[in-house]
Amino acid sequence: MKPLPISLRSETQPSSCGCSGTCHAPEAPSTNTPPQADSTEGGLLLRIPAMDCPTEESEIRRAVEPIGAISGLRFDLSARTLRIDAPDDALPSIIDAIRKAGFASSPVEPDAPAGIGHGGVFRGTAFLATALALALSAELLAYVMPNDLMAEIAGMGLAAMAIAMAGFSTYRKGLAALSQGRLNINALMSVAVTGAFAIGQWPEAAMVMALYAIAELIEARSVDRARNAIKGLLALTPETAEAKQPDGSWRAQDSRDVALATVIRVKPGVRIPLDGVVTAGNSAVNQAPITGESLPVDKTVGDPVFAGTINESGLLEFKVTARSSDTTLARIIHAVETAQGSKAPMQRFVDRFATVYTPAVFVIALAVALLTPWLLGWSWTQSFYKALVLLVIACPCALVIATPVTVVSGLAAAARRGILIKGGVFLEEARKLKVIALDKTGTITEGKPKLVATEIVDPTVPEKLILEWAGSLAAHSDHPVSKAISSALAPSSNTTDHFTALPGRGVQGRIDDQDLILGNHRLIEERKLCNPAVEARLFAHEAQGRTMTLLANERGVLAMFAVADTIKPHAQEAISALHALGVKSIMLSGDNQATAKAVAMQAGVDDARGNLLPDDKLNAIEALQKERGPTAMTGDGINDAPALARADIGIAMGAAGTDTALEAADVVIMNDDLRRIPEAIWLSRTTHRVLWQNIVLALGIKTAFFVLALLGSATMWMAVFADMGASLLVVGNGLRLLRLQHPADKLTKAHL
Repeated sequence: MKPLPISLRSETQPSSCGCSGTCHAPEAPSTNTPPQADSTEGGLLLRIPAMDCPTEESEIRRAVEPIGAISGLRFDLSARTLRIDAPDDALPSIIDAIRKAGFASSPVEPDAPAGIGHGGVFRGTAFLATALALALSAELLAYVMPNDLMAEIAGMGLAAMAIAMAGFSTYRKGLAALSQGRLNINALMSVAVTGAFAIGQWPEAAMVMALYAIAELIEARSVDRARNAIKGLLALTPETAEAKQPDGSWRAQDSRDVALATVIRVKPGVRIPLDGVVTAGNSAVNQAPITGESLPVDKTVGDPVFAGTINESGLLEFKVTARSSDTTLARIIHAVETAQGSKAPMQRFVDRFATVYTPAVFVIALAVALLTPWLLGWSWTQSFYKALVLLVIACPCALVIATPVTVVSGLAAAARRGILIKGGVFLEEARKLKVIALDKTGTITEGKPKLVATEIVDPTVPEKLILEWAGSLAAHSDHPVSKAISSALAPSSNTTDHFTALPGRGVQGRIDDQDLILGNHRLIEERKLCNPAVEARLFAHEAQGRTMTLLANERGVLAMFAVADTIKPHAQEAISALHALGVKSIMLSGDNQATAKAVAMQAGVDDARGNLLPDDKLNAIEALQKERGPTAMTGDGINDAPALARADIGIAMGAAGTDTALEAADVVIMNDDLRRIPEAIWLSRTTHRVLWQNIVLALGIKTAFFVLALLGSATMWMAVFADMGASLLVVGNGLRLLRLQHPADKLTKAHL
């Protein structure tokens, strides 16, 4: 089984992107005051406002890991926080190490909101707008009074102020990177802007730094939109709950303080604050935030309800079954946060490429600065300027940021449909699936037997009377087949006497002065009440995978009742959608071959294999992988565990509120709708296309400006616009996944 990691530790590796997000906005000063420990998860919780990408995470990791007192690090890039397991006396040295790496940090309360608030955004924007105004003023002075010494001195002063305001954080982190022999965007921009200022291009140096800082801030907001899409979608639980008190009164209290088994009341139009089981009332509940279902679900006594869903029509009372930190909603958010920390194959490839790309371009820029005056006769100033342009182009921000933004957007788009994908690797790999194996009971079928057919064999007895007798006998048995019959038939108003259960065969009793038996084929044969006509009818029903129960009196069989596990309403549509995507389907069932084949025919499944134990299903998955390629297994996450673990992708069905399914599978369908499976494959293919679009876009723009720089047609302004423009383009393209239309109507189109 491929278990879901419990820790939120990010396992990302260093890349060469240095995108710093909000690093150009004023940062909170660091402090050595130890914060309070989290009540649910121990350790120091620090917010690092400028930690916005895997490179910066790796820089902070390298800075603090040498401190021997640290026993664990857990990064959360989406919240820009770091939780450190260490004794209190190590906290000052930890915060100091982070500061020396170029990052400000501050302790936060565990439940404080993530990210920078609106006020911080406003202050950062105003700060950078002032820097841009100073840079424009320096540019204007250089243009209007080009040969005036006083104007030049004033312009240089304005440019220096603009660079200081916009680039303080960039210089701080850039110098920290250079001192450790590392190249990132902060180091490259620091060298480029300083060099431009030194050769007299101070107006351009100021504009480049101001524009870079503003573009970084815009980019950070765009990235935040992708990272917070899931939390914004799912973090919907009310902060308070109306709880029943021991004296019978109702009082609002903090949802986090509500104990298990407390009775909660939810009025119409109000969101449900916690998971629970309905104890009173009837209502329709909108479960879209959890399961992605478009229509409300009727809830009555005994039905489960989930935090974050909306009570639409009636008053509900329910008993709490999970604390606020352990609700289905909380576990979904936990799983998605963990998924954001895992890397897809494409992202790992891009990171490896970036580690080579940046040093290579830096070496080329150095060669241009030192060799072109000798080889091509350029002036030293001209060669040095072109080298600085190349340094700006050398940043792989657009390339490196293209993959995580796209992947996180894909994860968010899936979550909105009730599909929980536990990591970029599964989002990307789902597109390769060639075959999907499906369990029968609870996956393709409802998992609840129902009466599907009734045949009256003895026409001399009134049909109404026969059905009442059968309903009365079935009502006295707790066998699933008997329950299916009794729930469909009205029992006789007369008393059932001398009732006896016949284990493995059926039941018997006396009603209306009639000695009756209700049982299987074996019981009828033992009583010598069977005949060829009955045998023929039984064979016809059993060939369709139905379980047959017969009602008989002393003279013979009165009626036959066919019970079957019916297929889910959208099973045929889902299987057709899989076939339209070029994915084969196969049913793996523990039922007999005839039943499995009959259900497969109804659902449109390509093949069916019955009489399979869990180990047999595991062997079947291994055989399918060898014969047909990447294979997924779909089941309930418990008895199909070996097959789920062995499959390339394990898919759990109907997992709302089920711990086992949430932890065991790679993809979790939060309701029982099989149509979500082809949607997940469609989304995987769409995400892959967007990933390649972003990579081609980023590399294409870099290559074009690389050539322009060598030809002398590119300026530092153009390089900044090209670099940050490419970053914004790939971010915007990745965010398109959040606006995807529901694909159900597109699945049969040829281009899919």
